[in-house]
Amino acid sequence: MKSIAIVGSTGSIGQSALAVVDAHSERLRVVALAAGENVDRLSAQTQRYRPRLVSMGTADARRRLLAQGLPAEVTVAAPGREGLVAVASHPDAELVLFASAGTDSLEAVLAAIACGKTIALANKEILVMAGRIVTEAAQRRGVTILPVDSEHNAIHQCLHGRHAAEVKRLVLTASGGPFRGWSADRLAGVTAADALRHPTWQMGRKITIDSATLMNKGLEVIEAHWLFGVMAHQIDVVIHPQSVVHSMVELVDGSLIAQLGVTDMRLPIQYAFSYPARWTAALPSLDLARAGTLEFAEPDRAAFPCLGLAYRALEGPGSVAVVLNAANEIAVARFLEGRIAFTAIGRLIEDTVNAHTPVEVRSLAEVRTVDAWARDHARELARGVELV
Repeated sequence: MKSIAIVGSTGSIGQSALAVVDAHSERLRVVALAAGENVDRLSAQTQRYRPRLVSMGTADARRRLLAQGLPAEVTVAAPGREGLVAVASHPDAELVLFASAGTDSLEAVLAAIACGKTIALANKEILVMAGRIVTEAAQRRGVTILPVDSEHNAIHQCLHGRHAAEVKRLVLTASGGPFRGWSADRLAGVTAADALRHPTWQMGRKITIDSATLMNKGLEVIEAHWLFGVMAHQIDVVIHPQSVVHSMVELVDGSLIAQLGVTDMRLPIQYAFSYPARWTAALPSLDLARAGTLEFAEPDRAAFPCLGLAYRALEGPGSVAVVLNAANEIAVARFLEGRIAFTAIGRLIEDTVNAHTPVEVRSLAEVRTVDAWARDHARELARGVELV
């Protein structure tokens, strides 16, 4: 029986993870859960899975959760980052799944590593912000980081048992989002409702917008660098609208190894939960005949500049990626609020990056300082009428 904690249990990834627990209840048990502000969903999860510890993102949400009444054996941690750390470092947890978006769980990741937990990572922002800090901490502690993003999970499977010297490049696939093939002029008029209609994946709002701008793939490029120790020039992105090939690895002899599967996040989550074993999955097999033609194309970096901005950040000092991520979070939030245009997202990020003086970041305090500056700067830029 493997004991797990889930940070972000009420989101789409967290709910898929609990579906995996349901499918393998004889192998998995939940000992701790953390959520943001979805009190009703966490309350229901607590009643069903009876974790030892739960936490909420805010004091008000914690108060409302307590008012609903919980099983006597369940402890409610302090709200916010303190609660995330408590859940991630719970002594009974062997593996911690980080399924929440954003940067609030960075301290919790480091706390889990310090406690020797296996890390299952579905949160891109952690490695984008603090890839060096997190991976060096994991190496010192001998902790395994298992990627849960479908693309990086696919790469992990393709690389299994291979020596680094055998790898020529990684190829990350991208669906292209709802605006694949659109020109920049046509993109100027899209709404949040348009951008949230992803053609193949059901995801949270922020990551769905990131997919539409291709920033999601840009963040994955940075994440791949830290997960697999490859340089920017060894990471390519191809548009693959069918989302059947989740990613590929090219070896030095020219062989291309791909991982294919149905578009269901339960597959990479179960891989992380079962690793290094393989468990039977309660999922349909991929029907290649019905999948039909598989298409691949180069991304349009002119219409979708966020991808190029991510490569630029990866090639610069560490603070540039922190700024990129922070400015993107602000820009996406403003777009979802209807306060800036879709095409302004990339401009806002680029202007924030251009205003920053790049430096290396070697501590959590330095990361937080750069992050705070970038958010303030991006918010100020977003007020400009030229971005509306």
